Formats: sequence, structure tokens, C-alpha cells
Amino acid sequence: MFDRFSKSNMRPWLGVLFLISLTLCLWLGNLSLITEQATIGELVNAQDTNTTQQVNQGIERYARGDYRGAISLWKEALKVYEQSNEAATIAIINENLARAYQQLGDTQEAIGYWEKVIYYYQTIGNLQKVGQVLTEQGQAYSNLGQPGKAIALLCGANYDKSQGKLECLPGSALQIAREQQDKLGEVAALGSLGEAYRLRGDYNEAIDYLESALEEAKTYNNPGYLVLVLNSLGNTQASRAQLWNLRAKSAAKRGIPKGKEFQTNAREDYQKALSYFQSSFKQSQEQDYKSAQMRSLLNLIQLYERTQDLNLVDAATINVDIQQALALLDHLPDSVTKVYAAIDLANLPDGDSNITSPLTQCSVKGKLADAQATTILNQAIEIAHKLQATRAESYALGALGHFYECRKAYQKAWTLTQKALLLADQNLQAKDSLYLWEWQAGRILQKQNKEAQAIPFYQRAYNTLDKIRSDILIAERDLQFDFRDVIEPVYRQLAQFRIELASRDEENRNKELNLALETVNSLKLAELQNYFGNDCILAAINNTQVDELLEQNTAVFSSIILDDGTAMILTLPNKEKHLHWIELSQKDFRNQIEKFRQGLIDGQLSINYDTTDAETLYDLMILPFEDYLTSQLIETIVFIQDSFLRDIPMAALYDKKARKYLIENYAIATTPSLSLTAPKKLNTQTGRALILGVSKEAIIDELPFRALPSVPLEIKEVQKIFPNHKQFIDEDFEPKKLEKEIQDTVYPVIHIATHAQFGIISEDTFLVTGNNNKLTINELETVLRQVSGGSASVELLALTACQTAVGDERSSLGLAGVALQVGVRSAMASLWSVGDESTSLLVKEFYINVHQLGMSKAKALQAAQIKLLKAKEISEINDQYDNPSFWAPFIMIGNWL
Repeated sequence: MFDRFSKSNMRPWLGVLFLISLTLCLWLGNLSLITEQATIGELVNAQDTNTTQQVNQGIERYARGDYRGAISLWKEALKVYEQSNEAATIAIINENLARAYQQLGDTQEAIGYWEKVIYYYQTIGNLQKVGQVLTEQGQAYSNLGQPGKAIALLCGANYDKSQGKLECLPGSALQIAREQQDKLGEVAALGSLGEAYRLRGDYNEAIDYLESALEEAKTYNNPGYLVLVLNSLGNTQASRAQLWNLRAKSAAKRGIPKGKEFQTNAREDYQKALSYFQSSFKQSQEQDYKSAQMRSLLNLIQLYERTQDLNLVDAATINVDIQQALALLDHLPDSVTKVYAAIDLANLPDGDSNITSPLTQCSVKGKLADAQATTILNQAIEIAHKLQATRAESYALGALGHFYECRKAYQKAWTLTQKALLLADQNLQAKDSLYLWEWQAGRILQKQNKEAQAIPFYQRAYNTLDKIRSDILIAERDLQFDFRDVIEPVYRQLAQFRIELASRDEENRNKELNLALETVNSLKLAELQNYFGNDCILAAINNTQVDELLEQNTAVFSSIILDDGTAMILTLPNKEKHLHWIELSQKDFRNQIEKFRQGLIDGQLSINYDTTDAETLYDLMILPFEDYLTSQLIETIVFIQDSFLRDIPMAALYDKKARKYLIENYAIATTPSLSLTAPKKLNTQTGRALILGVSKEAIIDELPFRALPSVPLEIKEVQKIFPNHKQFIDEDFEPKKLEKEIQDTVYPVIHIATHAQFGIISEDTFLVTGNNNKLTINELETVLRQVSGGSASVELLALTACQTAVGDERSSLGLAGVALQVGVRSAMASLWSVGDESTSLLVKEFYINVHQLGMSKAKALQAAQIKLLKAKEISEINDQYDNPSFWAPFIMIGNWL
């Protein structure tokens, strides 16, 4: 939450929230330079006096924050020592060069020097130093947004957790420290390991390691390490508290009692974070560690801002801490740390808890007076310029530009933003800040009604963001909290510009709509990466445009929800595109969608379904395109839905004129992105299926799941259609049995009849298994990717008792991306659990249509749904099943052929 915003090149959201916390937690580095001065002096006695002076002058400049000056001197000295091949001295100077580059935010350069340091220490047989340098290299990878690599260096990527978290592989930093009885090296490795797990979003693991580091630091009475560990624990507890809050909101939408427990957990974690930050500040005061004091103070201030509703402290305490930070700022030596601290202080919002991104959002009022804020920011610019810290200078210029943007002083804002852009563009390590200033330039022009000039800057921001999106979203799981503030607006505003241009420019209509769809497709990928937290599922299958993927008789509807309306774009097989605006505010449209969905769910209790809401949505979304669909003889519609539109089954929209549901005219499928879908006809006629199910009631994480009495009948019907099957039902449905079975045999069809909950985060998305256990979606992915021939050999995954929450967009996103996450080609799933014999009837018809009649999956589902819809005409089917509440929730996701 706090320290994650580091100034390294692949960890950008960096400054978007708080910058000082980005200060590198050099567990070893900050102390080594001091203690090694004497060592360097001893080693250079044999060299000339000038070289000795260069090394010592470099150390002095480093201590003053003049990192480039230190680098220049050390590089000159290094040339002399390399000629005499003095490995120990060469190692020390390379070590200091690595730290200097890391302080400048040039992490990639630092890693290169760490590699040299490791080589030289291995050459001279100094294993203790090898372990320490591996720790610092691990920290560098964490700051580069690659915590997985950090963990591999610190403990080993494949160690067996069942043997204990602290049993690391030989050759790892932590294991070397233990073998060499290097107690401080052990604390540093433990702390760095905790940081890496925090950055990966594994907060419980992080806390375990950091608490171990805390105990060791106390035992060996090292105040410097104690300050760092306390600060890291505060950050981790605060991040976990945010996660609890997110889960509490999701539980509230579902009406789940555990929401209150989650809120309690959040409050407890926030209180622990407060205690850790306060202890860190106290320790740093006692030791007169001024930079550490500033880090702790700013973390405390941000914690206060994030927890105003909890009243952890009073307003007077907040003001005292701010004044302390301002006073401390004057006593900090000129350094990159001081620059970022100044930016943070100048951007403090005053009591506006909705401001999660001070460098992209405007608060009504700041904590500091405008004159004081501008003075501090101008000082930051001067210091960064003097230090030749281009990255920090770019941030200071951009922050001051944002300050003037919020005050509507657009000319000043523009001039400063252009300077920030120029510096960021020159620095190959600053793609993240480049995106921020490109976006800022676009906003400044847009606010002056200069849209034609703004569009190129939004396009540049989009292009930059698209290049770094995977790294930042995978490395920074905490971004799930701030995604809508720091990423999503760029995509949506650019898409809106393109759509508006398409509306005005008939000649370039298709081109602009293609660009809009491309932009929204990238947003979909970003959303999925943000939700699932890994990018292995998101390798594009198709890089071609939407209209080149369509076969004859298939059309695609893409929805784009904006603040003042929703764009519906129809793509036809002949490459024509048609646009229609739904002129309802986002709030009003959301209410209409939620009312429609709730009516369908409640409709199971009604004899006759009221189609009024279904008619309204048909008229808004489909009616304007009717003639195009008819003239092109469209048979299948693929929907790529946005936001809350993923919550509803399009099959149930009702044409009041023809008195037909949409499913009666078209087969329907949905996909989160066509670039992640391979629309190819596949073989599901092999007759082999794996059938899994739980019919009994269960309690998972204290949450009750009702019995599904119709599951045995559903399974029986599937067994009839797939004689060559294997089944695990109720107590037999265990993850280990599933894993073994899938490793031994290829199953093109996997049918799962059990409760499947889709939560607000992927960790809360799971299947209910036997014996009151669960299988998370991430665990299911791991299992299915072990399938012989790969998970892509699974052509259909059926989940017939899914549950997403009304108004919970992230849970419906999880359902939409389920096929991609687990790696299968297609998924048939329900938006909510019907829990009735109607499900077994629909499943039976669907499999007959696919397996025996060879229909496409979308048409097979269409035919099954229509059969239930015609219930009154078929004597063996309950008349009530013509109600869309029973057949509509089932959707086809992914490959529809």
C-alpha cells in the first residue's frame, strides 16, 4: 500500500500515491558504505594517493546525496584497480556503484553491478559477502517489479513449504547467511524476503517473514534494521487491511454475514500498521535516522488519510505529524529522498478520502497552503536538478504541473508538464513517469476544450502504458485497490475521443471505431491481469482486428460504458461497423441493469415473468441494430461486455414487437476479449468426460452453501451422454484425486456440478469440493495446466452452479475470464445458481446437441434454452421452465464454435 510506490523503472504507480515510501529499503547497503570506508582505505595503500582520494571523495559525495558525483569518481578509481586485478577492492567499488545507481532509480544498471560483485566475492571465496550481495540484488529485483526473481535469489523459487517456510535452497541468500552464521545478513534476507512477498500480494507470507526478521533484529539489537522491519510490517499490515476492506464490500453486496468480520480484521490490521509505523518513527528518532523518520512520518500521514472513517487518531495528531515532517524536511541533506518527500508533502489532500492518487486527481483543498506547496515543489526541482537526478526532477516538475492543473492555471501547468515529459522521455528507465505526464498533458488540453490536440497525448499515454501494463499489474497486486484511478481513465477517455470522432467523421468512421475497440480491448486485458494477478493466461491468440475473426453469419457487439452514456458498437462479417449511443448516465443505466437481473433471479418464484425490463433493454441495446442483423443473415452474436453489463444474460432481452426473446433469433456467446479467443470448431465428440459434483450442503470459511438436490440427476444425464467417463462425487471430489486423474488421462470435457463462487478477488473465487473443502480458481488453473497435452486439450469446462453478486463487477469479471484463467478453450457457466431440475434438462440437451448432433457450442446452448422456453408445448417438461429465470443464466464463454 505504501512502500510499493518505488521509483524504479517497472514500478510506476510509484509516485501516483506516495513517493517517499519508494525509498529503497537497502537493508545492507545503507550500513555497508559506512563500515567499509576503513576497509577501502587499507586496500588502497598500495595504490597512488590520487586513487585513494577518489574513492574517499566518492564516499563523501554519496553521503551528501551526490550520487552521480560519487559514480564518476568511483569509475575512475575502478580503472586503476582493474589494471592491478585486486579482486577485493574491485568488488567493494562495484558494490558501491551498484548502490549509487540504485539510489538514482537506475535499478537495471545496479543489477549489472551486483552481478560483477557476486563474481568477485566468489573468486576470493568470501561467501558471507556473496550472501549479502544476493540480498541486495534481490531487493533490486523487487524494486524492478519482479518479486518472483527476488524470492528465487533470497530463498529459492521452488523450495518445499511443507518443510517449513524458512527452509531455503542451498546457495540462496538466507541459507548462506545461516551457514556463515551471519546474523545481520539473516535479518536482512528475512526482511527482504518479506518485502518481496508483500509486493507479490502474499501478505500472510510477508508478515511471517517480517515477524521473524523483527525477532532477530531485537535479539541482535540492531536499531537500523529494527526501523526497516517495523516500517515494512506497517506497510504489509496496511495493504492487508485494504484487502480486508475490499472483501468486506464484496460480502456486503452479497449479503454475507462475514462482511462484519472482514471489517473487524481490516480495523485490526490498520491499528497494527499504526503501531508499527509509530514504533519505527520512535526508533528512528532515538537513533537520529532522519530519512527513516521522514519515511515513517509520511507513512503515518497517509495511513491517517486512508482511515479517516475509523478515527484511529484525531485531527490534531495529523497536523502535528505534518508539521514535524515539514520541519524535518529542512534538516534532510539534499538527496533524491528529500525530493520525493517534498512532493508527497506538497500533494497531501485535506480530508478527501476519495483521493487515492494525488498525482492524477485533484483534491478540493490541500493540507498545505498553496504558497507553501509551490515553494516546497520548486525547492525539490532545484535539488533534483543539482543532483542530476533526472527521474526525480521529472517527478518534481510533473507534480508542480499537476498542482497548477488543479488550480486551472493551465499555461503554467502545460510548461512544467512539457519539461517533465522531456526528462522522462530521455530516461529509458522512466516509462512509468512518461505515461503520467503524457496523460497529464492530455488532461490539460482537454480541460481547455482543445480535444484535437489532447488526443495525440492520450494516444501516447495509452501506447506507453500498454508496453508496461503487464509488468506493473503483475508485480503490483496492490494496484487492485487503485486500478480505476491510475490506469482505467486513460483507456476510457481515449476510447471516448475515438467514438466521438467516429460520430462526426463518416469517412474515417470504421478507422476510429477500430481504434476505439483496440483501446477497450487493452483495457479488458488490463482488468483481467489486475483481477487474476498473473499474465500467463493473457498471451494473445489473435492479433488481428475483430472483423477479421468473424465467420459468415456471426456478429460482435462491443459495449463501452462512459460517464454520460454507453456506446454499443456492432461489427458485421462484411467489416461494417455501426455505432449507437445509449443516452443514459452510468448511474441510471446501472440501476436499470441491476433491476433487470434481480427480476430474473426473483422470477423463479413467479408463475409468469414480467418482460417489461427485458423489453426496455432490448429497445436500448438491440433494436437500433435490427436491420443490420437481418440483412446480414446473422445467426450468432458474440458479446464483449463492459463493466456491469457482464452481470446480465443477453439471451433474456425481449423483443415486444415480435414477442420473442433474443435467444430465439440468435445463438449467443460472450468473451472478455476476442484477441484471447480462438474461434475454431473443435472436437468434443470423443466421448470422454470427467464429472465432478457436490450435492450436499457445505460450510466454507463459515459461509453456508445450501444442498443441490438436483445434482445427482444432472450427473446421471451427463453419464448417459458420455459413457466413457470418470466421476468424483461428494466426498470423493477431492483436489488431490482430481489432480492425479487429470495427469493420467485427457478429458476434452470437464463437467462440474457444485457451488462456484466468484469473488471480488481471485483468491475468493472457488469451487466447493467434498468434506467442506474448496478449490480456488488459481488452484484449478494449476491442476488443469498439468493435463496431458496442456490445458488447451480441455475443450469445454462446464460450471453449472456459479454465483456472482448483483452489482459486483469484479466477481462477474472473474466469471467472464474463467476459461482464460484455467486455460480451457470454452466454458459454459451460470450467472447465478438455479438449483432446480431445469438445470439437468438444459445440460442434457446441450450435450446431446454438441456431442451427438455436432452443433457449435453457442447453437447447442441456444437449442437447449429454447427447448425449456417452449416448455408449455412439450408435455415432459415442467411448464414453469419457460420462465427465463430458469434457462437464461447459462452463458457460453470463450470459443463459441
